[in-house]
Amino acid sequence: MNIPHPAPRQNRGSVLIIVLWVTLGLVTIALLFGHSMMLSFRAAEHRAAGWQAEQAIEAGLRYAIYKLKNLEDRGSIPVLAPHQAGMVPVGEAFFWYIGRTNTFLSAFLPTFGIQDEAAKLNLNTATQEMLEGLPNMTPQFAASIVDWRDEDDELTENGAESATYLQMDSPYEAKNAPFDSIDELHLVYGAQPQFLYGEDINRNGILDPNENDGDLTYPPDNKDGRLEPGILEYVTVYTSGPDPEAEGTQMIDLNNDDDDQLSTLLEETFGQARAQELNAPGGQTYESILEYFNFSGMTEEEFAQIEGQITVSNEEIEGGLINVNTASEAVLACIPGIGIENAATVVAQRQSNEPGTATVTWISNILDEDAVEDASPYLSGTTSHYLIDIAAVGRGGKGYRRTQFVIATDGEEPRIIARKHLPRSGWALGEPTRLWLAENKQNPLRSF
Repeated sequence: MNIPHPAPRQNRGSVLIIVLWVTLGLVTIALLFGHSMMLSFRAAEHRAAGWQAEQAIEAGLRYAIYKLKNLEDRGSIPVLAPHQAGMVPVGEAFFWYIGRTNTFLSAFLPTFGIQDEAAKLNLNTATQEMLEGLPNMTPQFAASIVDWRDEDDELTENGAESATYLQMDSPYEAKNAPFDSIDELHLVYGAQPQFLYGEDINRNGILDPNENDGDLTYPPDNKDGRLEPGILEYVTVYTSGPDPEAEGTQMIDLNNDDDDQLSTLLEETFGQARAQELNAPGGQTYESILEYFNFSGMTEEEFAQIEGQITVSNEEIEGGLINVNTASEAVLACIPGIGIENAATVVAQRQSNEPGTATVTWISNILDEDAVEDASPYLSGTTSHYLIDIAAVGRGGKGYRRTQFVIATDGEEPRIIARKHLPRSGWALGEPTRLWLAENKQNPLRSF
């Protein structure tokens, strides 16, 4: 009789080891597969959140256009209600309008609202002397800006023309034509990040932690608790005056149009008796509408009713007028007749004006006659171009997006004339907002 012998213990041990290795391999494959699935899920979640954020930006754009279309005072800045100007829920997403304050102080929370493009210097119309007055500007860079936009290859002192650009590692020629966007400044000879961005590397108008830590993190800063923006904060190309081809644009040129047009406007606005008391142009030439105001005999209240319907013809400064009611002290300091010596006074005075003031006449009350004469050709009291800077997040505070729009209102309907995505500008909503979203990411609407 044959009795089976049990397998040797070493064979059974080998089988166990093989089983363990196979089990470990299967577990490893399962973990890798699970990890891959989790990454795919998270990627899909971020894509979905990004899509929600993009739709929220579109909602914010439509709301801003609605507000601009229904302005009671044409040319003013719409006032958004607090809950509409801060964090606005759109489904599971939120959007913010990134605005600006009148002064740059040690503020770590962003200001919300719509920005006025007419509060800035126009790169295509500002004189070299005005450009040199901007913070972070150098005489060399200002001269290069003028050379970039002019029509010839004549070299401005300290400037740069095609001969300079053709010697660069990646050669190109000077444009010799107007700027199409402020981003073209990156192409101008001498452009440096510290000039263009200053400490405000993400261009949100507030002092973020990385912008107030010295050289610890980018960008370099002086760690003084004050934001020092770069040139990009103060310039635009979108204040070229009303579009003559836009429907609904009816501006009366005080210097070139028939005097009957102005007389008709005055009669329709003030009545025949009052219109006859006022002075019409009568063949005179005006460098600014403020000069006509001083001549006309109107009150400030009366002039405000027609200010947005009259203009003057002056090729040297056509378009690019600066809104004295919204321009920062830094921009006002660049204007002849105002300068550094009067800019702070102008800002202080306008704080006592009625909210929504859309006239330039009050400037005559604080500047002497010579200063008014020098400044008035560059000033306006209204605007027709608005910057809508919208940041948004999707579900759970993910999918951050940011897009800037420029809206023109010089026709019958507001229209988008520029759109720019800012995918690499960095978080623009301040550290407190980031922390709040992290704490309430499960259900932010419950805490809203």
